[in-house]
Amino acid sequence: MIPTQRVILGVGLAILLIITAASIALDVKSRSDAAWVHQTVRVQKNISDLRVLLRRAESAARGYELYRSPAFNAEFQAAQAQIAPALAELKRDVRDNPDQVKLLEGTEPLALRRIEIAAEAMRLRAAGDEAGIAALSSKAEGRGLMDAVMGNLDHLSAEEERVLAARSQDSRRTGIVLLGIDVAGALLILLLVALVMRESRRATVQLESTLSETTAAKHALEAAVAERTEHLVNAHDELRLSVNVLQSTFHSMAEAVLVIDSEGNVLLSNPAAERMLLHHTGMNLRNLRALSDVFHGDGVTPLKADELPSVRVLRGEKFEDMEMIVRPHSGNPPRHLMVSGRPMLDGHGDISGAVLVYHDATMSRETERQLYQSQKLDAIGKLTGGVAHDFNNMLTVISGNTETLVASLKGQPELQRVARLIDEAAERCAELIQHLLAFARRQPLQPRNVEINAAIADIAKLLRPTLGEQIEIETVLEQGPMTAHIDPSRLTNAVLNMAINARDAMPNGGKLLLETHRVVLDEAYAQAHADVVAGPYVMLAVSDTGTGMSPDTQQKAFEPFFTTKEVGKGSGLGLSMVYGFVKQSGGHIKIYSEEGHGTTIKLYLPPGDGMADVAATTAPQVEGGAETIFVVEDDSLVRTFVTAQLQSLGYKTIAAPDGKTALELIAAGQPFDLLFTDVVIPGGMSGRDLADEVARLRPGVKVLYTSGYTDNAIVHHGKLDDGVLLLTKPYRRNQLAEMIRKALGGGAASASPAPPPPA
Repeated sequence: MIPTQRVILGVGLAILLIITAASIALDVKSRSDAAWVHQTVRVQKNISDLRVLLRRAESAARGYELYRSPAFNAEFQAAQAQIAPALAELKRDVRDNPDQVKLLEGTEPLALRRIEIAAEAMRLRAAGDEAGIAALSSKAEGRGLMDAVMGNLDHLSAEEERVLAARSQDSRRTGIVLLGIDVAGALLILLLVALVMRESRRATVQLESTLSETTAAKHALEAAVAERTEHLVNAHDELRLSVNVLQSTFHSMAEAVLVIDSEGNVLLSNPAAERMLLHHTGMNLRNLRALSDVFHGDGVTPLKADELPSVRVLRGEKFEDMEMIVRPHSGNPPRHLMVSGRPMLDGHGDISGAVLVYHDATMSRETERQLYQSQKLDAIGKLTGGVAHDFNNMLTVISGNTETLVASLKGQPELQRVARLIDEAAERCAELIQHLLAFARRQPLQPRNVEINAAIADIAKLLRPTLGEQIEIETVLEQGPMTAHIDPSRLTNAVLNMAINARDAMPNGGKLLLETHRVVLDEAYAQAHADVVAGPYVMLAVSDTGTGMSPDTQQKAFEPFFTTKEVGKGSGLGLSMVYGFVKQSGGHIKIYSEEGHGTTIKLYLPPGDGMADVAATTAPQVEGGAETIFVVEDDSLVRTFVTAQLQSLGYKTIAAPDGKTALELIAAGQPFDLLFTDVVIPGGMSGRDLADEVARLRPGVKVLYTSGYTDNAIVHHGKLDDGVLLLTKPYRRNQLAEMIRKALGGGAASASPAPPPPA
């Protein structure tokens, strides 16, 4: 090899060495940058740990000031003992930066002074030195010191971020310098190749090969440097984005989340935890045990100390939807909570803490309770309605014949007195059945638009002699016309029942308040009460200043036969009747009561549309007639009784036990003037079906219904169908005579529109 080639090769080798050295230097620089990034992260962690220790000490001092608990004093001592070492470790980590060291040296006495002030306040509080505490508080030194310390720590954190950015920029500049070196080396090699080409083609080929290899190495090195730099920048950006997303998600969660350490200290909490549980970062769950009573989901069995969620999860248990009820001693309302827990493990598999998630199920459990109560009352109502039919049939015979017996025993006073006792007992049984049917929502209502203020004013006048002078009656009626679509007679009975209950709850006298208002129950209220339809209502409230009801009594108040009165002083059907009337009318009823302060019962009634209807005048009573009455009644005793009563009134009668027999008689040409039929008859055909078929055979026929239990045949949406006359069982002779005369006089239309006559 000629000397020129050796020189060229030597120069080329030197260039390659320079490029290699630059590559090695870049790698070293990159490792150094990674170490500095790790150093910055460690400094940031130490700054965060110092913040937590200072906040923890300050929180413990406040807790001791509020509760004087030794646990808070112990927590403060533990935090105080760790603050000085944490400051020393932070100074070691930033010793390469004189400005940060100087800032830390200025921060350290401020932090220690803040802790000394807190310790002094705790000592004065323990000694009961109120003057010393007042003197210390008047200086207001502690808050300023804490703000200064936190500001300095924020400055340290920002400076570390700036240093990290500067070092990243320096790494990019190093890559640019290396690229310049590579380019200059490539140009020099090209120049040397041009000189060698004049001496030897072989040398030229070798140099070209060397140049190609060198260029490939250069590109590979550049790509490696660019890739490493890009990865570092992307990793930093992704880390910051992930932290922001996690923080936003954590703070916006509706469930309360607590992160605790192995000692039960709250390391992290979201805003929902502070709202729902009043727990925040720095508190200790074990110290909070004495602030409330905790029960299992039944609300009766206390939760033992080793069954608490924090204790279970720190034992290593994993659980979902643990149900418990918390009743704070502060008087705040109890909360129904569903708790899930997961332990946290360190690198060695040991439990280092736990995560607890609390879901507030208070509203959903209350809704479930209301739905269960409503279903229970509906079931009782169906059972009650089933019994009423047969019972009223028997009462019709008993009361009607007893009435006849009383009239026929005028010459025998002793026997007449016994007959009257039987008659009065039958009347009380009839009232009892009517109350049960009201609760079961099976009473035939005749609602109309009622001016509610005028009705309440009239009822108040009726109540004054009923309740006595010891009860003060007051009305607060909203001004302006206000109509409700209800049965006025049932409303009067409902208010009377509530007023009598209120009087019994005020044995020493008191005030009864009747109020009316226009209200709107919104969707939120409807969702919280399963049986409520959102919309406008007319609200009638009946309030007393009596003994009030316990929560358990309020839940059972609408159940039939439930009473808190002594035996013989109440049937337990008053409020159940009111409940059935309001529900059947399409309204809503709510009890608000507090023991020792009184009770308010609010009736939300459906509003009327238009002006109040004028009550119909009662037609004069007519004793009897000579027409023919077709009686359809399945109960033989009732059928015999009714036909006898009608005959005593002068009417002719035809009787049938069911719809099939009745239709056979009609098809045979049997004449009659009025169809008097029970609504519930056997044979698969109701009284309404029979009336419709009779109307088809004999257009224009008059119909009067009777029943001891109304079903959907003639009652829809809680009210009698238009044009329907009904005589409810049990009934008296004069009631039978009046309704028969009313039906014959055109008071009731036919059951269905009559079809055209056959050709």
